[in-house]
Parts: sequence; structure tokens; C-alpha cells
Amino acid sequence: MNDLLIEKVKGKEKPYVESLRKLLGRFRSPFVSGDSVGIKLHWGERANKGYLPPDYAKEIAAWLIADGAKPFLFDTTVLYSGGRRTAEDSLKTAANHGYTSDFLRCPILIADGMDGREVVDIPSGYRHFKTVQVGSVFDKASGFVIFSHFKGHMVSGFGGSIKNISMGFASRAQKQRMHADYHPVLDPGKCTCCGICVNVCPTKAAGISEHDYPDYDLKKCIGCAQCIAMCPELALRIFWNSDITVFQEKLVETAAAVWKKIRGKTIVINALLNITTECDCLPGKHPIIGEDFGFIGGFHPVVLDEESLAMTGTDIFEKAHPGVPWQRQFSYAREIGFTDTANKEKIE
Repeated sequence: MNDLLIEKVKGKEKPYVESLRKLLGRFRSPFVSGDSVGIKLHWGERANKGYLPPDYAKEIAAWLIADGAKPFLFDTTVLYSGGRRTAEDSLKTAANHGYTSDFLRCPILIADGMDGREVVDIPSGYRHFKTVQVGSVFDKASGFVIFSHFKGHMVSGFGGSIKNISMGFASRAQKQRMHADYHPVLDPGKCTCCGICVNVCPTKAAGISEHDYPDYDLKKCIGCAQCIAMCPELALRIFWNSDITVFQEKLVETAAAVWKKIRGKTIVINALLNITTECDCLPGKHPIIGEDFGFIGGFHPVVLDEESLAMTGTDIFEKAHPGVPWQRQFSYAREIGFTDTANKEKIE
């Protein structure tokens, strides 16, 4: 099933709940009464201003409940410091952003557990990973709704369904395996020695002495790139230990392994709204680089992300993150058999 459903937003009144409701009403739902359905989304990092409001998650939960399903919302913990590194902090951040069980009318879970140890290794068998480690959410769900905020990302170029499945299901160990190929390099000419990179480093790999520039212990560095993302002077850049395309391939391999377990009982939806330069993982207000297009739904993440890029145009992401080989996500997905685009049909 590769049909695409497109529901464009009309008017300027936000949130665009009515448009999402129309899209959901057009789905051939793979769920039946009594199914436990996990809704995977990103509720935003602490102090992030670009995340999608909880109104959309509430609408998806209501749609599932109306059909007799039992929805729950989930995400996993992250590598970097901030408001989602621990399960407790992540749930607190979710609540601060309006994602509460009372509002959504469904539970909110951390897929890798309150201690980060509720994980499972699933077969992969691809070039980089023989297995991938993800949150043990599969035994809690009969199916899934992957709801993704489509926006920019400094390492993958853009973030949509593929990234939401890959990083979103991954354990912290698996996130580390995907990020491990790069580390920060300092441009002293731009550095003001503000110390932000030291403050945000989750492993204390960054250090700074009085009257000196920061230095980075690469043995401690986990490659989360938070220092690079948060540097106000853009004094840090990524140095890749391998070809930059390797990250794209690892991202795809993790998503493909997860997809093998959830395909056929999963729908995917991209929200092409509030399209910012950066991921919702980063605090602050990031520039908006595209108009609000609406929602796209379907049954395959690769097909959905390709159509999303066709709608937004690729130039906005290439301008925001020049040199990122995001195209490799699609070519590699086809090489490993992650996608089947036969009989693709777009319904508008």
C-alpha cells in the first residue's frame, strides 16, 4: 500500500486540526477494535519554539479511540544534555509543552524505559549494522502511527518519517552508533570562549581553561554534535571520521530494520508545517524556511519523505545545510530493499 493522501491547509488559523481530521478520515486504517496503537512523535526539546503543538496528537488519539483502538504516545531518551536525556526529564518536558495524558486522553510512555534499559536488539543484516537496538515498544503495540514534523536537520539535511522511525525508536546506544563517525573541530578565529560547548556536553568531553580556547577529548566524545549545534558564533564544524554519507546510511539501516517489524500495521504522516532550519531537538527559536503546506499521509516512510521534499522543494534545506548528502537516504534505501514504490498513487 503506497497510496499518498495529501490535505493542504487553508487559512491562517492555527493549529490546522480540521485539515488533519480530514486526512485521517480518508485513511484505509490497518487497525481494528481493541488494537493497542503507539503514536510516535517528537514533543520538542526544552525551550524549543518550533515543535508542533499537542492538538495534532490529540486528534490522532481521538481518531483511534473512535475506532475502538487503545492509543498511547511515546518517544525515547536522547544522547545529549537538556530536557529529554532521562525519562523523567523527557516526560516533564512533554508536560511543559502540553503533552499530558489528561489532554491527549491516552498514556505517554518512554519506549526505552524509565532507566533507559528496556531495549531489544532486532535483526538488520545490512552493511553497518547486523542488529539494531531499539526501545522495547513492540510488545506494547499492535500497530503504530508515525507522526513527523518535517523540517531541517544539520546532519541529515531534513528530518521526516525516516528519521522519526530511526532516531525515534533507537536506544541511546543505537543513537551513539549512528553518531559515532564525527566530532567537533574548532575555528579559533570565530571562538569567543563563551563556554557554551562545555556547558552542554553530556560526557564532559569539552573543557576550557582560563585564557585559553576550548579543547575536546575525542575519547569521551560521543558524537552527539550538541556543541556544534549550540555554538552561538558558529565556531565549530563537523569533522567526519568517515565519508559523510555513512551517517545517512546508518540512519536508513536503523529505520529499515524497525520497518520490517512494523510495516503492514503502521501509517505514516508528515506535517509540513512550521518548517524550520533545525530539528525540534535544539532549544531556541529557529528560522522558518518554508510555507505551511499541510499534511501528507501514507503507508511507507521513504515514499512519504520523497513526496514531502517534492512539495517543499529541496533548495530550502540545501541552503540551510549546504553539503549534506541527504539524497543518499533514498538511493541507499533502494539498494537495501527498504522501499517498494510500485503502483504509487497520489490522491489529492
